[in-house]
Amino acid sequence: MHPPDPALGDAICAAIRGQVTKLGLTIGDEPVWSDAVFAEQADPFSQEISLIGTWRGKQRYGTVTIFPDGRIFAEYQVLLPHPGMADSYVESVQIWGRPQQLRGEAVIAGFAA
Repeated sequence: MHPPDPALGDAICAAIRGQVTKLGLTIGDEPVWSDAVFAEQADPFSQEISLIGTWRGKQRYGTVTIFPDGRIFAEYQVLLPHPGMADSYVESVQIWGRPQQLRGEAVIAGFAA
């Protein structure tokens, strides 16, 4: 299975990096669109086929789902200390929406006491 349009991939990867940058952190040039491996997956309820991309085998893990109607959901590991919260770290960032209007947020976790 070939990855979708590289321009879409660039937008998704840039949105992921943008969420990390908002926190004052960096994950370098990760994720790299061409490193994702894609497979089709049927929704158990609707039977619609989504395209699932996975990044693995490097420092971080991530997934992207491209739904049949064009919506996107992606999550990518950050695994870095939160710059403003000493007892927390940024587990990952998530993005979602349509390619022209991707939004996102960080998933923050606390260190065990």
